Amino acid sequence: MITQAPIQMVDLKTQYLRLKTDIDEAMQQVLLNGDFINGSFVRQFQQDLAAFLDVERVVTCANGTDALQLAMMALDLKPGDEVIVPAFTYVATAEVIALLGLTPVWADVDPDTFNLTAENVQAVLTPRTKAIVPVHLFGQCADMEPLLHLASANGLAIIEDTAQAIGSIYRFADGTERMAGTIGDIGCTSFFPSKNLGCYGDGGALMTNDTGLGERLRIVANHGQRQKYIHERVGVNSRLDTLQAAVLSVKLPHLPDFSRRRQEAAARYDEWLGNVPGLRIPVRAAASTHVFHQYTLKVEGDQRDALKSHLQQAGIPAMVYYPMAMHQQPAYRRDEYPAGSFPVSEALCRQVLSLPMHTEMDEAEQEYIAAKVIEFFNAE
Repeated sequence: MITQAPIQMVDLKTQYLRLKTDIDEAMQQVLLNGDFINGSFVRQFQQDLAAFLDVERVVTCANGTDALQLAMMALDLKPGDEVIVPAFTYVATAEVIALLGLTPVWADVDPDTFNLTAENVQAVLTPRTKAIVPVHLFGQCADMEPLLHLASANGLAIIEDTAQAIGSIYRFADGTERMAGTIGDIGCTSFFPSKNLGCYGDGGALMTNDTGLGERLRIVANHGQRQKYIHERVGVNSRLDTLQAAVLSVKLPHLPDFSRRRQEAAARYDEWLGNVPGLRIPVRAAASTHVFHQYTLKVEGDQRDALKSHLQQAGIPAMVYYPMAMHQQPAYRRDEYPAGSFPVSEALCRQVLSLPMHTEMDEAEQEYIAAKVIEFFNAE
């Protein structure tokens, strides 16, 4: 049976109440210390996140979009350079490319995992290509090993967008494991409140195993200065404030538990929805764990919008991530990319539907959601 409380896509309040004592204490400490900018919690969180991810350097910043921009600036990409991104992604991935005067080049995605593949990237490579941005969409890594080989053979940088997959683990063919965001040249993440590791405002971070690159990232994020008032590079002002770092410092040790809770909720959805005709549950990539930032169904035929309406009428929120492929967005539309250019991405925009997913999922609530999904298909 459905609970009395309204069903939410993400339940941040209940998670906060579970961690309230520690979060309140950490935030109170910031208020008492008055170190709101680059305070002790920022420095400690950077160290703790680097240790958690087993990466050489973490540089925090103001948000995930800034992280992507900082990565491209630190790599010295120049106007006209081409950067390959998925056609099926959130706009931030392409937005910073355009803002820096670079050229976004779209690539289609895998129909099962929704992520970039080396084959699709190879198909759009040109002599002007300088970087690839694999987006680890919905909670699992793109197949990074072939992408690394492709990048190495062509002298390309890899910027991982791991805003939806922090905590996910990628397995190489030889059994080696690496955390999402630590595989390419630079990893970028967001701490937007609804993310798997989220703060209570905006926040972001970059990860790298290249010490020199890590220092460039730090400089670019701080007005291009290493020494105050001496500006070595063109930079920006992008900081994670100390209050948000305090929240993240409390949450970080809970991230494995957050992932486990999401995986358990996904397994319950799988059990109830795995054999529904006309519906496909999320596919798990063989080389990556899935931390389920979203639990995203593929709805066959033209039934997606009708299913979404059916769920809304039953008090169940469901979201479409994303309703339009990047090459079809008005701001990024170009003549060389007519409709049909990226058939998988375009089809996904008509098929995907994400169900409520968060760390506080109630089993009875999930069962109600699944029952309403099944009810829709039984009525067809």
